[in-house]
Amino acid sequence: MFLLDTCTFLWLGLDQESLSQKAKQLIETCQESLFISSISAFEIARKHSIGKLDLPVPPTEWIEGISEFYGIDTLPISLAIASRAATLPPFHKDPYDRMIIATAIENTMTIVTPDPMIAKYDIKIAW
Repeated sequence: MFLLDTCTFLWLGLDQESLSQKAKQLIETCQESLFISSISAFEIARKHSIGKLDLPVPPTEWIEGISEFYGIDTLPISLAIASRAATLPPFHKDPYDRMIIATAIENTMTIVTPDPMIAKYDIKIAW
């Protein structure tokens, strides 16, 4: 199972040239096991609402369209994920990424990310 971090999901929908060849291949071949965290939806909507992210349609519509097109499911933030995110070592300060890391740990997933800070956690990374 693969968890796309927020920038990977954004690049998938807006700038595929920024994706690595391995990330593109995973997305193309693993469509039944691709996920995003619901925190990514929050992060995307938040960035759009404060003018830091331009989308061609409203965030909910954009996220749903990209998810449906690529067969990506969304995982909710559970109590276990929220608790795990709060207690992770402080390598990564970004609360969105901490939730994504905790989601991957709790669900035994590989994170598809270019973020080198995420690799500091004891988790599988693909890029």
